[in-house]
Amino acid sequence: MVHHIAKTNSLVNTWINELRNVDIQSDRMRFRKNIERIGEVIAYEISKTLPFKAVEVNTPLGIYNGSALQSEPVIATIFRAGFPLFQGMLNYFDKADCAFVAAYRKHHADGSFNIKQEYVTCPNLEGRTLIITDPMLATGASLIMALNELFEYGKPTAVHIVVSIACTEGIDYVRQKYPEAIIWAADIDEELTAKGYIVPGLGDAGDLCFGSKMQK
Repeated sequence: MVHHIAKTNSLVNTWINELRNVDIQSDRMRFRKNIERIGEVIAYEISKTLPFKAVEVNTPLGIYNGSALQSEPVIATIFRAGFPLFQGMLNYFDKADCAFVAAYRKHHADGSFNIKQEYVTCPNLEGRTLIITDPMLATGASLIMALNELFEYGKPTAVHIVVSIACTEGIDYVRQKYPEAIIWAADIDEELTAKGYIVPGLGDAGDLCFGSKMQK
C-alpha cells in the first residue's frame, strides 16, 4: 500500500514546495523544519492504523475511560539525511524505541555507485511495529539493504516506510521485495536519472540539511 500525502491538498503541499525551491533551500533551518513537519503529519496518520487498548484515567473529578497505544513502535532512520524526518516522527511517538543505520552511496569516476552500510543498532523487533524514515526513496537500494539488516533483529508485525519524496521506480522495487510494507510518501516523482537522482526531486537532502559531505 502506498499513501501519497500531497495528492490531497494540505499544508504539506506548501512545505514540499519550499523543500524543492532553490531560492529557499539555502535556509537550512527552514529546510530541516519542513522535513520534520512532514514527519509529524505522517506520524499522526500512522497512529490511526496502530492497535489501541482501553485505559482508565484518574481525573480530579472521577474516572475517564480512554484509549492508548497497545505498544510503542520502533522508529529507525538512515544516517544522516534521515534525522529531521526521524525527529518529526519522534516528536509524536515520544516513547518509541529507536534504531539507527549508517549507510551511504560510494560514487565512482564512471558515474556508478554502490551502497556502503557500516553500522546498525536496533532493539528486538519481534512482534512490534517498525517505522523507517529516509527523506528520499530513489532506487530503493539503500532502504532494502537497511531493512534486510534490521530484520535480523526480529520479525515486526507491520512495516511503515516514511519518505519526503519518492520515485515510482523505487516504490516498485520496494514493493517487489517487501509487498507487505506500507509506504508513506509526502510526494511522488516519476523520473530517476542514470545516477539515481529523483527528478524534479529536490537535490541532495543530506547536503541541504547539514552541508556538503566530508570527503572520504
